[in-house]
Amino acid sequence: MAEGAQQRCFVWYDLLTSDPDAATGFYGELIGWGTQPWEGGSQPYLMWTNGENPMGGVMQLPEDAAKAGAPPHWLAYVATPDTKATVARATELGACVLVQPTDIPEAGQFAVLQDPQGATFAVYTSAQDSPGAEFTPAIGEFSWHELATTDYEAAFDFYHKLFDWDQTESMDMGEAGTYQMYGAQGSGKSSGGMFNKPAEMPGPPAWLFYVKVEDVNAAVEKVKELGGQVLNGPMEVPGGDMVAQCMDPQGAAFALHSSAASSG
Repeated sequence: MAEGAQQRCFVWYDLLTSDPDAATGFYGELIGWGTQPWEGGSQPYLMWTNGENPMGGVMQLPEDAAKAGAPPHWLAYVATPDTKATVARATELGACVLVQPTDIPEAGQFAVLQDPQGATFAVYTSAQDSPGAEFTPAIGEFSWHELATTDYEAAFDFYHKLFDWDQTESMDMGEAGTYQMYGAQGSGKSSGGMFNKPAEMPGPPAWLFYVKVEDVNAAVEKVKELGGQVLNGPMEVPGGDMVAQCMDPQGAAFALHSSAASSG
């Protein structure tokens, strides 16, 4: 496979939850996702579908992880041409390996890592040669990838060295510090941001993933109707887009995003 065959960007999103059935009902009602069983693994795994397109999966939060205190959470995978080489490079840069490179029959290979500041992410190499698409998220797709960390400059340096991500715009948030945006190398587009989490923000450094919806204001009302929580927002961000940070009924954090064009 050619070195540049897969863009180093987030391509797959798994929800590890205490109640997969309830979670599929919640997100199906809220976002409109369908599900499709995948028979290739040793444990039950449902793929999320947005229209005809698989874009992630949902599975039971492993018992050992739950006993260790891990809450339900989303885990996203960055495409890489060589999982083992990426894991080796990540460890050189100070990452911890949570799941060693593991083969998925007929699908590819993945590993789960923790960056030097403590945020968890995964890497994935597909068995098929599928070039990365342009980052133009549709409704129902993940549109923004945000890292709340303890040292955004060190975190960006890690991901830049690992995935060649570029700095794009940055935003001065006053006392809250800098919000640094980034994107895939050479794309010229921002696909997420990094910032230093304030002292009052609970939990360790973590990634938060935003789903694009038609109207954030309507979606947050639906979140509440379905038993989820709205943690922050809705709020307008520079450029006129709307966002809100939420938690599903099982306790997994996620966020919603609507573009200025679609929300108003």
